[in-house]
Parts: sequence; C-alpha cells; structure tokens
Amino acid sequence: MATLFSGTAAHAQRLLALLLGLLPIHLAVACVSPDAESRSSGVSESERAAPEIPTPEFRLTRDQTHNRFSSAIEPALRVPSGAVVEVFTEEATDGQLGPDSGIADLLSLSMDPIHPLTGPVYVEGAEPGDVLAVKLHEIEIGDWAWQAIIPGFGFLADEFAEPYLKTWRFEPGDSVAWFTDRIKIPLRPFPGVLGVAPATDSMLSTIPPRANGGNMDNRHLTAGTTVYFPVFVEGALFSIGDTHAAQGDGEVAGTAIEAPMRIVYELNVIKGGRSIEEPQYETEEFYGVTAFATTIDEAARKATGYMIDYLVETHGLARSDAYALASLAGDLKISEVVDVPHMLVSMHMPKSVLGI
Repeated sequence: MATLFSGTAAHAQRLLALLLGLLPIHLAVACVSPDAESRSSGVSESERAAPEIPTPEFRLTRDQTHNRFSSAIEPALRVPSGAVVEVFTEEATDGQLGPDSGIADLLSLSMDPIHPLTGPVYVEGAEPGDVLAVKLHEIEIGDWAWQAIIPGFGFLADEFAEPYLKTWRFEPGDSVAWFTDRIKIPLRPFPGVLGVAPATDSMLSTIPPRANGGNMDNRHLTAGTTVYFPVFVEGALFSIGDTHAAQGDGEVAGTAIEAPMRIVYELNVIKGGRSIEEPQYETEEFYGVTAFATTIDEAARKATGYMIDYLVETHGLARSDAYALASLAGDLKISEVVDVPHMLVSMHMPKSVLGI
C-alpha cells in the first residue's frame, strides 16, 4: 500500500482532516465476488512445472510484526544463513479493514498501524558490507482483498477527490480478480515492503523506499525472484509485508489489491561478493536494479548507473559498452510514484541478451 499523498501542503492537510473524520466523506463501495468456478482457471502448466518448494524450518505468524525500520527493533526470530522461513502477513491496515468494510471503517482508520511487517529476522553471520539474498519461493494470497482511492493520496490526487473502495473474496486456486463482470486482473502476488534494517536506531517510517529497500512496491518481486539487499547492521534484520495480490507499475492510485498472505522465503548471506548500494534482484529471465530518489529523473539516472556497474563488474564490459547496451536492451520501469518524498525506478536487463 502506498500511504502518502502528492506533494502539496493542502493535500496533506486535507488527508489529515479526512483521517480524523473532520471532512464529510461518501464512499463508493463495489464488492466483487463472482462465482469461484467462473473466476478460476485451475492449475496452469507453469504451476505444474514449478520447482519444488523447500520445507520451511522456521515460522512467523502475522501478529509477530512491527511497522518501523530501525536497528533498535528486537528480532522476532534468529536463523542461520540458508534458513527457509514461512511467514504470514496482514494486509496493509493491520486488520482495520475487512471484506465487509464500509464508511465507518474507513473514517475510523488509524495511520499508526499501517504497514505491519512480519519480522524482523536476524540472520547469523550477516555483517555490514555483506549482501543478503532473499529467495521468494512461494507466495499465497489470503481469502480477501481491498483497493481504495483516498482523497489526498495518489498520483492524481488533485483530480480524484471522491473516496472509493473495492473488495474481493478469493477461493483457493483463483487466478484473477474480477474488476467488473467483464474486466479481470491476473493475480501476481508480491510483497510491497521488504527490506533490512538501516544503520540507525531512529524509528523510521515505512512509507518511502530507501537504500535498505522498504516500500518499493515493485510488482516484479514475485515468487521465484531473488532479491539482494546491502547489509547495514549486524544480523541484517529482514522484514516483509504490505502484500499485494496485483498492481501496475507505478501504483498510481496509491493502493494495490491489498491482501493478507503466506510467504516462504530463503535467506543467504553473501560475503566477499560484489557490493551494492540499493536492492537488486533477478529471475530466470532478467537481472534488475532499483534506485530511489525524490524525482523520477534522478531515480532513473541512478538505476541506469547501477545497471552499468553490474554489466561492468559481472560481465566484464567496458563502461562505454555497458552504457550502450543499457540503451539497447535495458528496460527502465517506474515502480512507484506515490510514496513521497521518494519514488522508485527499476531497470531490467534480459538474461537472453547476456547469454546466461
């Protein structure tokens, strides 16, 4: 969930007033729950051919959470490098909304519990300067979800002043969310927030993405992806949450399809490898880098530079060749534009181009 408004003071004041119930609000609610048989396509070929999921050795429940990033937060779990962990996440409001929510629930919404993150997990042997590799093995959607437009939030907050809420119920095996009786959205679940602790004991908001990861809202971080984080504190202190069932690049309205989930991931500490300044990731199809900044232009410049660094350091290209290749085959993607003061841009490089 993106929980910040566009950059004017007026918007900030309006949002605060709305959340405190000081302004009138009329909520358009659309509950979309077609027959399970009509919305599920069953088990796909890709699911049947999916690699075997390792058995989790450790488990965290959805009540083992926090909603700040800080080195001062005590770990909920300690594991060795190589551990496979099963975690359960709450949706972004930490249970304040539900499948039957309406006006009263929205008006009473508190921002304090927003972004409950399951963790943190202390990884033995992780030290500043290392890289933590997080392999997302499995992501399962819970039985309901929501999306909203909240006045004061979103990329076009000036234009969309009317509140809006849509809810869904899901059955096991569902592969789409029906937006209307004709329009359907493929479900591609991923964590909106995942990251390690920054090197500060201050309690930082989870809202903006930073060098430690956090609220990246990158829809490409789905099951099968390995995400790499620079380690800033002993034990890394990894956390995950704000899980999304589907989202477009940019998350322009400020929210995705927000849902509770079950995730199985694997944690590995990488020592003596290539250093990174911000999270990077890879799938079987591509290698990706991320960059945050206060503008899209600056984030795009940083992402391009990180991709050039990767091509030079990993594939032995001259820097000018790497720059040229990034222009020919690199794909810049606006991951999110609403978590002010920061925005996130990613760049993908197809592995087929690199011959790997």
